[in-house]
Amino acid sequence: MSRSSTKKRGGKMHQFIIIDPDLCTGCETCESVCSFVHDGEFNPINTRIHRVRIEPVFNIALACQKCEDAPCIRSCPEKALSKNEETGSIIIDDEKCNGCAYCIRACDFGVINLHIDTQKALICDLCEGMKEDYIDPEVGKAEPQCIAVCPKEAISLKNVEQIGEETRIDAVKRLFGDVSEFGGK
Repeated sequence: MSRSSTKKRGGKMHQFIIIDPDLCTGCETCESVCSFVHDGEFNPINTRIHRVRIEPVFNIALACQKCEDAPCIRSCPEKALSKNEETGSIIIDDEKCNGCAYCIRACDFGVINLHIDTQKALICDLCEGMKEDYIDPEVGKAEPQCIAVCPKEAISLKNVEQIGEETRIDAVKRLFGDVSEFGGK
């Protein structure tokens, strides 16, 4: 089963790139493949997912968190950013974007940057609109390529229900310790 599959239980189910900090090694494979599938070159400067390294040992990748009331959209004087209502992804209209970087300063997660050549904003789009070469036959659409190539399987695509369920399970494990003796996982 694809790590990006999800069940839709009525209403719009927005998905988020989730990185497991216990698995992420900071190898930068996700950054390289992201720039390659979007621009045809391995250039981590033009990536839409960002590795954060806090020396000496902490590594994690970050992508757009699809904020409900996205400050990046509100900050754009050119109205170049909008939200795809179906997926929740932030969409950049390259015709309107003037590279002013207000969206970069407004992003609470620091996951927006400017393309080195075009000086247009870059935000994770979950590989929407990617070439047919990247279509995942299991889900019938392009799987985000950072997920497909992560050697540690640290990156996944999850919806809010999945994230909430995992958080509740983790809370129970912290409260009660090993639950396997009660038939849990």
